[in-house]
Amino acid sequence: MKVAVLDIKGNETGRKVDLSDAVFGIEPNDHAVYLDVKQYLANQRQGTHKAKERAEIVGSTRKIKKQKGTGTARAGSIKSPIFKGGGRIFGPRPRSYSFKLNKNLKRLARKSVLSMKANDNAITVVEDFSFDSIKTKNFIEVLKSLGLENKKSLFVLGESNNNVYLSSRNLKSSEVVMSSEISTYKILHANNVVFLEGSLKGIETNLSK
Repeated sequence: MKVAVLDIKGNETGRKVDLSDAVFGIEPNDHAVYLDVKQYLANQRQGTHKAKERAEIVGSTRKIKKQKGTGTARAGSIKSPIFKGGGRIFGPRPRSYSFKLNKNLKRLARKSVLSMKANDNAITVVEDFSFDSIKTKNFIEVLKSLGLENKKSLFVLGESNNNVYLSSRNLKSSEVVMSSEISTYKILHANNVVFLEGSLKGIETNLSK
C-alpha cells in the first residue's frame, strides 16, 4: 500500500512510502483488539475501593432485643448487614484488575487496528519536522494544514522530540507518542493517525516479528 508523504503545510512532497502489508494490510482480528483494549482500560483502574464488612464496623455488641417473644426475627448485633449502619455483605476490597496477555496477541491487535485505519484511509504520513520553540500555536497550524483541527489525532514520532511533544500537550484532541509507545487503544481512539516518516521503519520492524 503506497501513501503520499506530506509536509507540515499539508502539501505533497512528491514522494511516496510503501506501507508493509504484514502490518497495515492484514485481516483484522476483532477479538484480539477487544482483549488488548480491555487490558489497557483495566490497567487504568486504581482498584482502591473498600467497604466495611460486619467485623470492621465499630458499634456496641449488646444484644439489641430479647431472643423470644417479640414476634419478629431474632437479632443479636447492631452491626448486622440487615440494619442501617451495619456492615456490607461481600463488599468490595482493594484489588488489581490487571491481567496478562502474551506479546503475540498484543502485536496482532496493534496490526489489526492499523489495518482498520488503513482501510478507512485514516492514516497520514508526514515528513519529519521539529519546532524551534515550544508553542501550542505551531502545533495547531500543523493540525489545520492537515485538516485535523476538529478531529482526534494521534501523532507518532520516530525519535524523541520534546518541542513537538510539549507543544501538543495542552490540546485534548491530539496526542503525540513515540513509535514504541503506541497502543491498540490509542490508535482506535483517534480519528486519524499521523506517522512521521522516520517512525514507520521502527513500527514495521517491531510488529513484523
